[in-house]
Amino acid sequence: MTSPEVSCERDRSAVKDSEKNNPLGPLGKARKSLKAVNAQILAGGYTKGKRCLETFSVVSFSILSSVVLFFLCKNFKLSEVKSITCASVAGVLVADFCSGFVHWAADTWGSVDIPVFGRAFIRPFREHHVDPTAITRHDIIETNGDNCLLTLPGLLYMVYRYLTFDQETLQASYGVECFVFSLAIFVTLTNQIHKWSHTYFGLPLWVQKLQDWHIILPRKHHRIHHVSPHETYFCITTGWLNYPLEVIKFWPCLEWMIERATGVKPRSDDFRWSGKSE
Repeated sequence: MTSPEVSCERDRSAVKDSEKNNPLGPLGKARKSLKAVNAQILAGGYTKGKRCLETFSVVSFSILSSVVLFFLCKNFKLSEVKSITCASVAGVLVADFCSGFVHWAADTWGSVDIPVFGRAFIRPFREHHVDPTAITRHDIIETNGDNCLLTLPGLLYMVYRYLTFDQETLQASYGVECFVFSLAIFVTLTNQIHKWSHTYFGLPLWVQKLQDWHIILPRKHHRIHHVSPHETYFCITTGWLNYPLEVIKFWPCLEWMIERATGVKPRSDDFRWSGKSE
């Protein structure tokens, strides 16, 4: 019995052959067909096991974040509003940078063929460039599962602190707790915000306003990343750091150092799936 991967690979080869054997046909049309086949292959890589892990992550995040928020509200003091604000903004900035770094790393390096990790975590990035609107069809579990998973160790440790540490110690580290909670919340929301940046119809008015005020990633701002070869504007939480990182050429410098050290060219796997050459 032929596996789905072999079958889809055969379809992809057929599209390439039709492109070669039909020189009068438009190249763009053949490439579009190849991208459609690749999108089908990548979407088919979403497994039941991955779905179970994402469901566990979302449920666990909901419970742990609610517990942490309860204790933060319980220990809140009006005199600490300034430090809470600074800690929360710092959490947003770090979340934005982390979103950019993870996005850059998964877009630029690695392959879907890497055992376990490739299919589970790199596949969605390849799918997104082949079919950018696919994310708008993902439900809350598929959209946010991976990001929820990343926050669980930090939230679990915070819950442990609140249940075992004395009140004086907790009060002394209240600003740090606010920073970590803000970071966890915005890391979790990153893919949801990213999904909204690709959604042009039916968004709630409050989401549109947050985008217009650039409190979360605006739709027009994110379009810059989706201009091939997808080599800039990787931060997708608020997008605040995209321009500063672009000015100092942060991502090209990292890519140059890695290519120099390893000989591996950036985005080679991404080009393969999108049917493009460098």
